[in-house]
Amino acid sequence: MTTFREAVENRDFDALESLLADDVVFTSPVAFKPYPGKPITAAILRGVMRVFEDFHYLREIVDADGRDHALVFEATVNGKTVNGCDFLHFDDNGKIDTFTVMVRPLSAAQALAEAMGAQFPRIQEEALAAAQGQSAS
Repeated sequence: MTTFREAVENRDFDALESLLADDVVFTSPVAFKPYPGKPITAAILRGVMRVFEDFHYLREIVDADGRDHALVFEATVNGKTVNGCDFLHFDDNGKIDTFTVMVRPLSAAQALAEAMGAQFPRIQEEALAAAQGQSAS
């Protein structure tokens, strides 16, 4: 089985999406309200990978039962170095059901917000297409 970290580092979007629970909730560092559901979460993650340059994980911290992971990362967005952390919780089926991202410094968070804002029409289209595909199955 591909781990989340491997999927991200290999830019394997199919593997990444397969690790998300249908009811996953994504909490963005630059949006007030969380995004519920696999289609929007997967679309946001694809958008993030389009705007992050030189993305790499520095370390991974896992709790004793393996259900909570913190992955510390570094990337660049529009010339700003972003330091951040992905906080993942895995459900009973081994799927990610909670995904929270935090980033610093403020100037990098602002650059990320601007870059993701430009991506959002495409993200919404991808999420809608994926949701319609799910309901057709």
